[in-house]
Amino acid sequence: MKIRETLVGLTDSSYEALKKTGGLSDDVRVRHIIGLDTQRNGVAVAELLSDNLQLTFCERNAKAAKADLIRIATEIREALEPQEMSESDALEVNQLSLVDAPIAARKIRGAIYISCAGRGGPHFGAPSAELQLLKKALGDVPLTGFFAGGEIAHQNLYGYTGVLTVFTN
Repeated sequence: MKIRETLVGLTDSSYEALKKTGGLSDDVRVRHIIGLDTQRNGVAVAELLSDNLQLTFCERNAKAAKADLIRIATEIREALEPQEMSESDALEVNQLSLVDAPIAARKIRGAIYISCAGRGGPHFGAPSAELQLLKKALGDVPLTGFFAGGEIAHQNLYGYTGVLTVFTN
């Protein structure tokens, strides 16, 4: 039944629920649909709802989740450990004042990944699949992780999320 695969994204009506790429924005809280009221054309959601909430129907997409995980881990690695500078770039940096110099590259020393239990495991195809994807994207760094019931941020509980913490020098 399609309703079992459908979730609801909740966000304050003053925020955009969707990114231009079609994905959900960072402020969206994903919840289960727990019932339908056909007499009142209502939807029961696994959260106490308040006024001024925007509901966006969505579904889990393993392919999109995998691509997003690889993208964000790769962006983090590239931001922290930029490629080696050429001699001309190094000379240019040496000629700048300390105020104008770019931030020195930081080496990733390790990482912890916490995945929502509703997101991980079979959703990515195999046990430890998320960690394997992260290890490939981050490179050869110590990496550990575990499953949790969600993420608490900005006084909200988020589900179907993954939290990556990277330690640098």
